[in-house]
Formats: sequence, C-alpha cells, structure tokens
Amino acid sequence: MDVKTQSLRDTPPAAQTARMGESWGGFVWFIIKLLLAVLAFRVFVFSPFSIPTESMLPRLMTADYLLAAKWPYGISRHSLPFDLPLPDGRLFARTPERGDIVIFKHPVDGQDYIKRVIGLPGDRVAVVNGEVLLNGEALRREALPALEVPMSPNTLCGSADVVRTAEGAEACRYTAFRETLPGGPSYTVLDLGTVPGADTFAEVTVPPGRLFVMGDNRDSSLDSRFEAAAGFGVGLVPEDLLVGRATIIVWSTDGSADWGNPLSWFSAARWNRIGNLL
Repeated sequence: MDVKTQSLRDTPPAAQTARMGESWGGFVWFIIKLLLAVLAFRVFVFSPFSIPTESMLPRLMTADYLLAAKWPYGISRHSLPFDLPLPDGRLFARTPERGDIVIFKHPVDGQDYIKRVIGLPGDRVAVVNGEVLLNGEALRREALPALEVPMSPNTLCGSADVVRTAEGAEACRYTAFRETLPGGPSYTVLDLGTVPGADTFAEVTVPPGRLFVMGDNRDSSLDSRFEAAAGFGVGLVPEDLLVGRATIIVWSTDGSADWGNPLSWFSAARWNRIGNLL
C-alpha cells in the first residue's frame, strides 16, 4: 500500500496560516499558564527574600537568601510580589507563635522587614537593663561562650570587638545569651552592652491584631521598641502586614566573590548555612 505524505508546501495557504496561528496561540497560552503557576507559587507557597542587615545575627546573616512560607498566617495583598490596591485583611488568617521569624511590611514605608515574634496580642512586654519581661516575668536567659563571627565584606562588626582567630583571620566577637520563651522556643541573642534607647522599654500591652517583634542582635535592631517611622522602628506590627514565615536558607555568601572569577563564587559561599531550617 502506498503511503502519501503532505508537506507544508502542499498545504493550501489558508490552512498554513491557520496552523501557524494555532501554534503561536498555543505557545502564548503556555506562557500565560506558566506565569500564572509561578505567581500562584509565590502567593500561596514560597517566596524568596534576602537579608540586608545584621539585625538578626547570629541566626541570619547579611546576604543570606531564604524562602518564606506564604500560607502560615493567611493570604493578603501583601502576599503578592507587587502592590495592588486590594482590600486590607487576610484570608485564612492565623496569628504567629512566639519565637516565629516573620517577614512583614513596614507600617510606614512598606519595605520588607524580618524579626522574631516576642509578644502576642494581650501580652505585656517590657525591657529592663537589656532583659525582656513578658507578662511581668523575665525571659529565661543563660550566658553562652563569646560568639565569633568571621569578618567579610558582608559581615561588619559595628560596635562588636574585633579579634584574631586561631587561623589568623579577623572576627567579630559578641557577648551571647540563650533566651527562652514560654512554651519552649529558644534562640541565641547578642548583646553589645548598655545602649541608650534599646536596653530600656516601658511596659506595653500588645493590642488585638498587633505583634511585638525584636531582632536577635538586640542592640543593632530597629524593632517594636522604637516608634514606627520610615527607615526606622516598626512599632507594634499589625498582623495584616504579615508576608510569611522564614523557613529555610537556600544560599549565603560572604561577599568576597569576584564575578569575573567563577571559582570565587564557590569559595565565597557559606556552605555551612545553606539548607539550615529557621
């Protein structure tokens, strides 16, 4: 039996045009579906964030890149990767737990901030001589050995002491404590000594729908101890400004890479941080 084949040249012009139109239409529809899938992933599942400051040392370092889970606290217009004039409020809203590391929009300038939740609605929070009091009781605080953080272009010592390690490299030495919240969450906090404005905070009661947040690097964090102002403190953060919960570090670099030297890309990576759960 003879089998006849038909080439594009044998196809009538009108049919050729229709097929090409279907092909382009299918490709455009594929791109639209891909974009919608990416958008849905960023809105409902995970979204990437980078750490720009040392306010959450030692848990998070400048130039850590992490994924934030978007679903734990509900979905709002702040879950979108761009601003749209949508109504305020959250769908499937849930209040964070004490100790969660949360990402939220600054109440004034709308920038992304990351801090640890210390006080929930109804809690009374104060700071006395650098120690946090929650509902009238000081949080358990245990002294740790001095913490040394290697210096690099992405890690500056600020007011910390600069020391030499056994290998001869420079490092930032911090006084460190293990702080524990009611219910068990514990984490390391840093203390640079007496810092006016940071070590004393008169007791406040956290109102409904608000959170009291602090950075782990206590004397280098503009958080709920400071009135909300653009580029400054965040005050008592509205829960409706929550974006997500920090989940896992997916990349980290000390900033020493030379983009013209691919080998330095690997030597600059902080491999011991990649994959750390938060």
